[in-house]
Amino acid sequence: MALGQDRLDALEIPDGTTVEEHDLVTDGDIVVGGQSTVEFGVRGRNVLAGERVTFGGDIEAEGDCRLDVWCDVAGNVLVGEDAYLGERVHIGGRLMVSGDLDIGDDVDIEEGFEANGWIVIRNPVPTLVFYFVVLSQLLHLGENESAEELANALSGESEDDPLVIPRGSTVSDDAWQASTPATIGDECRLHGNVRAETVTVGRENNIFGSLRARGDVAVGEGTRVHGDVTTRDGTVTIADGAEILGDVSCADLELHDDADVQGTIRASGDMRLIRSKASREAE
Repeated sequence: MALGQDRLDALEIPDGTTVEEHDLVTDGDIVVGGQSTVEFGVRGRNVLAGERVTFGGDIEAEGDCRLDVWCDVAGNVLVGEDAYLGERVHIGGRLMVSGDLDIGDDVDIEEGFEANGWIVIRNPVPTLVFYFVVLSQLLHLGENESAEELANALSGESEDDPLVIPRGSTVSDDAWQASTPATIGDECRLHGNVRAETVTVGRENNIFGSLRARGDVAVGEGTRVHGDVTTRDGTVTIADGAEILGDVSCADLELHDDADVQGTIRASGDMRLIRSKASREAE
């Protein structure tokens, strides 16, 4: 876990993330900021959610699952290790926990629950907010070594980056919407339009939607975007082998000569064609 920034200040989609039917699937942890809506079910290693997060399907966590107060899950919650539920959490299906269950007051589990370990009822329950408040304070005090230890404890031993959804965001088949920068890793397959402050997309992705930002938008090598790429004031950069199936609208444009834009290009400022090494050598 990087320590130079608040882990909830950007939408971060790690390498290999996919949307499979109605589930958002990643190999690492899933961290969701408070008051967000995730209309998918989610599958990951550890699942951590702040207060008043809504999930539209099942939660499947190989490790721990921590849900803060007033979270709502439409489906089942399946947990490979321990579960921590804050007060007034609602689960529309069944809760199954292989380890211990730490549960707050007035939790509603419509189809019952099963836990193989200890069941503890107490309030409040340690949750996502606690970790990041402590982490932020350690960084502020310059205690980087202690902050690193806490970050490693949160992320576990996995080498996979977490999927991070910032506070107040919406994730659905229609749109991935955040008021922060958004970063998409390599070899992802996503459904929905991405709306963010800036958008950076890695290599070999398949995005079934458009990209829109106030600032810069960068599309990596071999990525296919099934929609428009639009920025209000920033620069659009389209790398070697990228394919845009819609229009491109921006202030400034940097376009690789091996990229393909099938729609109309509109740039109010500078347009720069980046020539490949092969093209230069051919001359």
